[in-house]
Amino acid sequence: MGSTLRATTLRSTTATPHGITGTDLLLLLMALIWGVNFVVVKFATGVFAPLAFNALRVGLAVVVLSVVVRVGGHALPRGRDLRILLGLGFLGNGAYQILFIEGISRTRAGDAALLIAAAPAFMAIIGWLRGSERTAPRGVAGIVLSLVGIVFVVFGDSTAGASGGSAILGDVLILIACLCWSLYTVLLQPFTERVDGIPLSAVTMAGGAVPLLLVSLPSLARTEWPSVTMGAWSAVAYSGLLALALAYLFWYRGVKDLGPTRTGMYANLQPVITLVAAWATIGETPHLLQLVGAACIMGGLVLTRTGRPRSTIPVAE
Repeated sequence: MGSTLRATTLRSTTATPHGITGTDLLLLLMALIWGVNFVVVKFATGVFAPLAFNALRVGLAVVVLSVVVRVGGHALPRGRDLRILLGLGFLGNGAYQILFIEGISRTRAGDAALLIAAAPAFMAIIGWLRGSERTAPRGVAGIVLSLVGIVFVVFGDSTAGASGGSAILGDVLILIACLCWSLYTVLLQPFTERVDGIPLSAVTMAGGAVPLLLVSLPSLARTEWPSVTMGAWSAVAYSGLLALALAYLFWYRGVKDLGPTRTGMYANLQPVITLVAAWATIGETPHLLQLVGAACIMGGLVLTRTGRPRSTIPVAE
């Protein structure tokens, strides 16, 4: 990226700490927040129009992250980096959020969590297509297993009465959203090496908030604000403050302290948490084929993680 890219020497960074640390505990809390958030979003989209709810929660997250950047004195990226990050935010926090919210409003919270969990397989495929990543045979097997699991999850609920067609449409929207997030993550990776996590999150969130707000204006105008319940407002607060703002900060701390692989394993707890929360709160009981799909996706995640060669982070000398 222009003059910001220069020759680097590969060397080991600070060793990852062993045992349970404070960061590990924060990542467990992050996984809990994100897992429950699928159920919260499912509930909220039954009260708000999906796009209206999304605009509210993303807007709230942008405000909070902007305050954190200002109070913490974090430097924002400038010039070309700023323009590219805003564009990536359009993809990862704009298009992704629109597809995600429309998808989860049509399908089950547990299905959405499982399909999103397939993101590592999509990231590996994108990396292979771009020539930026080589995947070992074990990783290839994990990708195939995850894709098989996706088929089971999508079509395992196709006979659930009249809503079956809507559920499949919701699953397809979630899958496209997952592809958007995977592409966003792959393209964002070089910037994570030179831009601090907090301003990075704030800028990309703002880049997604602008198109999201424009698309959501009709839904916001049609919302009957006096009839919105306290529970619905609590869902906005939970999803905006905890899932989009606070949990993102835990995620970036994990990447910094423990590395992306160990941090990513905590994110993989989300589907399990979501399935339990959805069963306990909104009565979602998975069908047999969906449980088979869940096992395939989770097994694929393990194979994909363990199938990649251990990487070294490039550090400028």
